[in-house]
Amino acid sequence: MNKLDNTYLWKKLGSKFGADVSRLADDYDLLTVNVHIDTIHAVLTFLKHDTELQFIHLTDITAVHYPLQEKAFEIVYHVHSLIHNIRIRVKVQIDGIHPEIPTATTIWKGANWMERETYDFYGIQFLGHPDLRRILNVDDMEVFPMRKEYPLEDPNRVDKKDLYFGR
Repeated sequence: MNKLDNTYLWKKLGSKFGADVSRLADDYDLLTVNVHIDTIHAVLTFLKHDTELQFIHLTDITAVHYPLQEKAFEIVYHVHSLIHNIRIRVKVQIDGIHPEIPTATTIWKGANWMERETYDFYGIQFLGHPDLRRILNVDDMEVFPMRKEYPLEDPNRVDKKDLYFGR
């Protein structure tokens, strides 16, 4: 095989993990897969340590909050194979009542601050993280600002009234 592409990568993941991995998209030459939470650690470990794939660079970990869905949070990993110059996006859905997922710091040391940031803004608990505490917000903050649980504007604001805009 000369060049690693998304088709080959998907076949390799599908044959290794079966129904625990599903293909979501291939937009902009970026393969996006959905992984069951029970196999996320195994999939990420496989991507990094497989001698053929070599996804050694964790670019980002973030989350998305969908408050109206049953599984309210989606954790998103962006991983890059510098050897083959190919990227993959790995998504995992978790419930919103007790959002927790295994840490990726045992795979990539650089996941430490990315997971702390995701915890700080979304309240996702990364199980096994060596130092999970706030990194950007104040320590005594009791809310997670990126959750879509709060109104976008103060309903008591007077400068947004229609009469000020001729309506």
